[in-house]
Amino acid sequence: MKPTAPRAARTPSVAQLRAFAAVADHRHFRDAATAIGTSQPALSGAVAALEEALDAQLVERTTRKVIITPLGERVAEHARRVLASLHSLTEEVEAARRPFTGPLHLGVIPTAAPYLLPTVLRLVRDGYPDLELHVHEERTSSLLEGLTGGRLDLLLMALPAGGSVPLHEIPLFDEDFVLVTPADHALAGRAGVPRDALLDLDLLLLEEGHCLRDQALDICRDVGADPAAGTTRAAGLSTLVQLVAGGLGVTLLPATALEVEAGRSDRLAATRFADPAPGRRIGLAARAGTARAAEYDRFAASLREALRKLPVRIVEAH
Repeated sequence: MKPTAPRAARTPSVAQLRAFAAVADHRHFRDAATAIGTSQPALSGAVAALEEALDAQLVERTTRKVIITPLGERVAEHARRVLASLHSLTEEVEAARRPFTGPLHLGVIPTAAPYLLPTVLRLVRDGYPDLELHVHEERTSSLLEGLTGGRLDLLLMALPAGGSVPLHEIPLFDEDFVLVTPADHALAGRAGVPRDALLDLDLLLLEEGHCLRDQALDICRDVGADPAAGTTRAAGLSTLVQLVAGGLGVTLLPATALEVEAGRSDRLAATRFADPAPGRRIGLAARAGTARAAEYDRFAASLREALRKLPVRIVEAH
């Protein structure tokens, strides 16, 4: 008896690829279904239909977790590229037809969102009333995944963004880091403090995954300092300054966050570094080659003007 020849694979549908890419990203059927706005049974059916179309097992289903097979990982990469290409196609048509209209999914890092979004939202409301803005506050790695996968259109983040995928980066401004201490600290309220003062301080950090944590560690490494590495970390800047107010150490805040996070407490003080002070660059990032590049450049120009009142140094367009 001759062995049965493998059945030829059929071309998957976009819905099947979108469902499987979501499962591969979230490793959880319920979370994946929520992410793409469908029901869990519909998503499970789409993944099963994709496996049938390809005549291959892509997912191992257990009672506790979802495991993507090695072949499934490769299929997921193809799916992400296909979905990103389709998104670019529709984006290009829409950009040519009606700039500054329709949906725009903007991703923002958590250490910038509370301090910059009021300006961004006011600009969109007053200057681009036909733009349907959707804001996603996520950490850098998640934002970059969302951008390359087509889930997000534009990012507001620290630059350079890093990662392995080329991006269209648009600088907006540079800002200094400010050392926040308890009000009774020896450095409280001083100006012109050298960076190597960090050598003698217990510097508190955000938890892993925040780009601001990585930037603070880079500053420490530059001067040979060893920040408080172990037990006390915070998920956000608000918690971080409360730890400082409680006497557990000191921390670095971006200048744009200082008034919101520390300006209303008499238990905290701000210390300024000597020039050149450590800091970061904030800007926009989009997919390289995006059809909306000119639109994003024009948006960035408007945003620079709106941001001039903040304690930042605007990076002028070349």
